[in-house]
Amino acid sequence: MTATTSATQLHERFRGYYPVVIDVETGGFNAKTDALLEIAAITLKMDKDGWLKPDQTFHFHVSPFEGANLEPAALEFTGIDPWSALRGAVTEREALEQIFKGVRKGIKANKCQRAVIVAHNASFDHGFVMEAAERAELKRNPFHPFATFDTASLAGLALGQTVLAKACRAAGMSFDNKEAHSALYDTRKTAELFCTIVNRWKLLGGWPPAPAEAPDFGSDEHAPE
Repeated sequence: MTATTSATQLHERFRGYYPVVIDVETGGFNAKTDALLEIAAITLKMDKDGWLKPDQTFHFHVSPFEGANLEPAALEFTGIDPWSALRGAVTEREALEQIFKGVRKGIKANKCQRAVIVAHNASFDHGFVMEAAERAELKRNPFHPFATFDTASLAGLALGQTVLAKACRAAGMSFDNKEAHSALYDTRKTAELFCTIVNRWKLLGGWPPAPAEAPDFGSDEHAPE
């Protein structure tokens, strides 16, 4: 495999990780006690020229698990009525089984070793996914137990913004505040933002990485002031 071909392979771009963009809406901030109410996941792919793009979308409204806490302030913020029959909600197990099945297929198809969650303020979404998987007793969790790609941090570096809406606009993307706090909408925008940052880095010549010599900060010439 040539260096050029290698640079267009998804498994080469992220050290064998298969990135999956996820957003959750919940009944509070505590992943152990508060309900998971909605989840969306978007897998990613690379085209023949090595540009990162969204691929498959998974989206589920989720029924609160037995004994789950539902904070009134969280429900008011998201606008979710957990008991509405119109939601067509499924159990945590049903939602995660379908997502995990699709992710495992993507891992295999792209010759990756493991999936990694991409999210905005990723520790929050990662925590809820991991706790829900444990409650559902799902043994084949494809996601790394602690590693994530956080678009809030990446956007802070690349765009000088850490709020999702502001980062999207700084990247030249549209963002509708009326649609925000829907797991599906936020996942779509996070996926677009992540792809934009990764592709912009490639466009600027940052990928594949060229050999570089580290500056000698021991000399006066390179010493930070």
